[in-house]
Amino acid sequence: MTKTAFITGATSGFGKACAEMFAVKGWNLVLSGRRADRLQKLQEASTQVAVHTVQCDVRERAQVEAMVKNLPDSHKDIDLLVNNAGLALGIKPAQDANLDDWDTMVDTNIKGLMYVTHALLPHMVNRRKGHIINMGSIAGSWPYPGGNAYGATKAFVEQFSNNLRADLHGTGIRVSNIEPGLAESEFSVVRFHGDQQKADAVYEGTEPLTPKDIAEMVYWLADRPAHVNINRLEVMPVCQSWGPFAIDRN
Repeated sequence: MTKTAFITGATSGFGKACAEMFAVKGWNLVLSGRRADRLQKLQEASTQVAVHTVQCDVRERAQVEAMVKNLPDSHKDIDLLVNNAGLALGIKPAQDANLDDWDTMVDTNIKGLMYVTHALLPHMVNRRKGHIINMGSIAGSWPYPGGNAYGATKAFVEQFSNNLRADLHGTGIRVSNIEPGLAESEFSVVRFHGDQQKADAVYEGTEPLTPKDIAEMVYWLADRPAHVNINRLEVMPVCQSWGPFAIDRN
């Protein structure tokens, strides 16, 4: 029987790569995102599977509830939810950060993830079948200057994933949190509010992870036998590791 994956933030980066990967593997797709033109292109490129697209801003609770309520019968049975929609905005220290940026990160990375998960969970529980893969970040475990609110939102994703596992014990539903490190996509362009030069400088002289790398890992998580749950998967490129503790000297 053909499985169905629901992917948020499917119009770029990890989400787009996941959509392409799961289409190649023969999964039917529900793809959501804010950019209708990109959703249409994904649908047109995935002719080998049944694709349902929905223009939706996950920050808007009513939009999320309507999106799930109005899924066509052909796509109502969701086997996999990839909570990918998320972003980072700004890299300034907390005292100089833009509160609007903080609000947007909280609304997207935390509230949006909760809204979509809550809307889809009842049907998964009734079927006693499903897998939720949340897109976390190493920033949720390892702090860095300027990571402030972004890192805190991803720490929420990690703990929310753990608590979902506890709540869903005995239902047969799996929950995984994947935590990528340095990866090149539109992520840094968004973080620097469209400044391509600053974004490019982040990856200069490195060999970062790619969206395809992450999509392959997401598929690997989803393709494990039903009795296997990978709780947490942290991944960095070889060029990235930890630094020494920072010490301020007089």
